Amino acid sequence: MPPTIMFAIDLAAISVLVFALYFPRHRRKDLVASYLGVNIGVLAVAHALNSTGIEAGLGLGLFGVLSIIRLRSTELDQEEVAYYFAALALGLLGGLAVDPMWLTPVLMAAIVAALYIGDHPRLFAGYRTQVVNLDTAIADEAALVTHLEGLLGATVHRVKVRKVDLVNETTNVEVRYRFGIDLPVVSEAGSAIRSTV
Repeated sequence: MPPTIMFAIDLAAISVLVFALYFPRHRRKDLVASYLGVNIGVLAVAHALNSTGIEAGLGLGLFGVLSIIRLRSTELDQEEVAYYFAALALGLLGGLAVDPMWLTPVLMAAIVAALYIGDHPRLFAGYRTQVVNLDTAIADEAALVTHLEGLLGATVHRVKVRKVDLVNETTNVEVRYRFGIDLPVVSEAGSAIRSTV
């Protein structure tokens, strides 16, 4: 398949990924430029490596180092990491020659479809993960779960205590829970909740 057609397929795939999936769901403008830049950059370098006959393993190793540096430079949610690697993968697929010719578009479509399904708002819609700072020190896990269920108005599936401060009477805990669509999240005075998902 001619490189120009592969480039067009890559541009279509990254456009769907960024403008139809990522931005409408997450609304983070700064990562739009990042995903587009990473994809086009990887596409160009992969094509150049493929054209000069340099082995793909060397190129993949270089991209691995670059992606580690990029991911360590800012805090990304797990969904954003998935989109980041999808942008990398689309660029690599578009820039490298893959046999048979139909395989590249199919793999690109599979990547976009995986993120469409995996990051769909209706998939596990009631599940949340939050970091909760309580204004009481609770060392007993069963009592902590009961307190959190009353506070959140939800069913707690897992708690991970990060810190119990007996001097200042505070508890910091990561909680994974599920609430019904019609159940509001109830907040008590003196307790702060920060969403991480």
